[in-house]
Amino acid sequence: MTAEQAAGTAVERRFPPVAGLTTVSLAMVVVGGIVMASYVPRRPPLGLPTALACIGAALVLASVLLLSRLRDFAWDRFFVVFRWALLAYIISAAVIGFAFVRDHTRGAPLALVVVMLVIFAADVPLIIAFTVARYSSPPHSAD
Repeated sequence: MTAEQAAGTAVERRFPPVAGLTTVSLAMVVVGGIVMASYVPRRPPLGLPTALACIGAALVLASVLLLSRLRDFAWDRFFVVFRWALLAYIISAAVIGFAFVRDHTRGAPLALVVVMLVIFAADVPLIIAFTVARYSSPPHSAD
């Protein structure tokens, strides 16, 4: 099988909407984070950001469940990309979290920000790694 045939096969395969669901999850936590940041240093209302974080968490969990059911997939490539992207986004989330701590965010608002940052740090690497692995050939399809 040539590289062009393998690429054509990867494009033609149908995948679950992992990237789409995870992107919506990312949008939910970004909007929730913007709402939280707009109140700093005052105490923000937690209803809307909590609802957005719950929706974001449910969507990323659904994405992981859909992803875990894939069989013929470039898992080796997925995990290589995911690990490095996760490292980068953990550092990014830690810096953002530090900014909230530095602005004297405490208690429930800080806990909610940390939850949203964890979802953020998982969402982006998942999107990147899924997209890379989706267009890569699975190891046994090179025959």
